Amino acid sequence: MDVRQLRYFMAVAEERHITRAAEKLGIQQPPLSRFIKNIEAELDVRLFTRTPRGVELTEAGQAFRDEAGKVLAGLENAIEVTRSTARGERGRLCVGVTPTGPFVTLVPRVMHEFRQAFPGVSFTLEERLSGELIDLLRNGRVDACFLWTPRAEGLVNMPLLHDPLVVALPSVHPLAQPPNRSIPVKALADETFIVYGRKDGFGLYAATIIACRAAGFSPRFGQESPRLASALNLVAAGLGVFFVPSSIQRISMHGVTYRPLKGPDPPKSTLSLVSRRGDPSAVLGNFVDTVRRAARNRTSKV
Repeated sequence: MDVRQLRYFMAVAEERHITRAAEKLGIQQPPLSRFIKNIEAELDVRLFTRTPRGVELTEAGQAFRDEAGKVLAGLENAIEVTRSTARGERGRLCVGVTPTGPFVTLVPRVMHEFRQAFPGVSFTLEERLSGELIDLLRNGRVDACFLWTPRAEGLVNMPLLHDPLVVALPSVHPLAQPPNRSIPVKALADETFIVYGRKDGFGLYAATIIACRAAGFSPRFGQESPRLASALNLVAAGLGVFFVPSSIQRISMHGVTYRPLKGPDPPKSTLSLVSRRGDPSAVLGNFVDTVRRAARNRTSKV
């Protein structure tokens, strides 16, 4: 027995009339009658009894109608799930983000827009340092991640925005005054920098080295911190200064003052969406498209 026979049976069961069912199915009445007789012969039961107005289901026919309906509904669901999965409307997506990433308004906005557009996708977020995220990405445990400068080699890097770097200073530091004062990077040549993300060699650690070398000196690193909040706490304690994207200024912490950096080419950090080259996932494709549109339509800087 095949799906077509089940659908023919259900049409007769719903219409309670073979001729009307045949018209609904777009076939002739005699072939439909033969299909019904073949089903009854295969099951070795009577499914219908004839009446002056058409046909009525027998008790066995009613049971078969109920079960056949479940089979057809399950098949339709399987077809829809398959098609929606192929369209990237169902499935799983794991996105990596660095601890500083969520403070860029683009990142949470993209995630919200994607969840709204594709509620059938199981979405998870992985927060790690840049180097850890790249390892997870290469190993297939993360599908895409938001990373700061520099580029991740061997992967697809889609630049999204450039965020100027600012320096987090102890509020009692002489360079912290007057308010809103811009500081040349070279003025920090004698400062001790808080180490953040040294192990992975990406993100703010690399951006700090690049900015300082461009200003003519190599940064002197001191206390190391594995977390953004603890790094800012070290700044507040007067143990060093810390370069961060300007979006991090949303973190207000007692004892920490942020100042913009100036120069012929003010340092900045680039936020990119990084993914595996040639990844066939339709879900990932939809996410990348969502990110691309959001970055294109972004009206504010961060």
